[in-house]
Amino acid sequence: MTLRHRLVHRVYRDRVATAAELRRGDPARPVPRPPAIAPRAAEPPRAPVHRVRGLVVDCDSRSVEVDGRQLELTCMEFELLAHLVANRRRVYSRPQLMELVWQQTPVGYTRTVDVHIARLRSKLGPGHRTLIRTVRQVGYAFDPANRAR
Repeated sequence: MTLRHRLVHRVYRDRVATAAELRRGDPARPVPRPPAIAPRAAEPPRAPVHRVRGLVVDCDSRSVEVDGRQLELTCMEFELLAHLVANRRRVYSRPQLMELVWQQTPVGYTRTVDVHIARLRSKLGPGHRTLIRTVRQVGYAFDPANRAR
């Protein structure tokens, strides 16, 4: 076995040399060590849990509780509520919500947002339905300071 073949055999066995080193065939050149791999985090980062006046929105388990009572929400109702809660007091228009939550470009009819907000408010109940504030002629916002009338 020639010197070049021995080098190639050693490199393939250790699997640490680059293609350029194989072409050079220099046995005196030290074989570089692979970079140290950082240890992985023990636990992946968790999604946020939002708590407002008895309302708990857990984005990790995709669950919503109102005063300890579990709510049964559809996928879009949950996404809409989670988006509004994460961006408190920010007013979103119907087309903005269609783009951000539904991930669709609004084409004409955006009243589906109104229907989902109405269903969401009815599921939240009388004590928490006012958390979602209607901004006339604009859209909706999640406002924890908004009190029941």
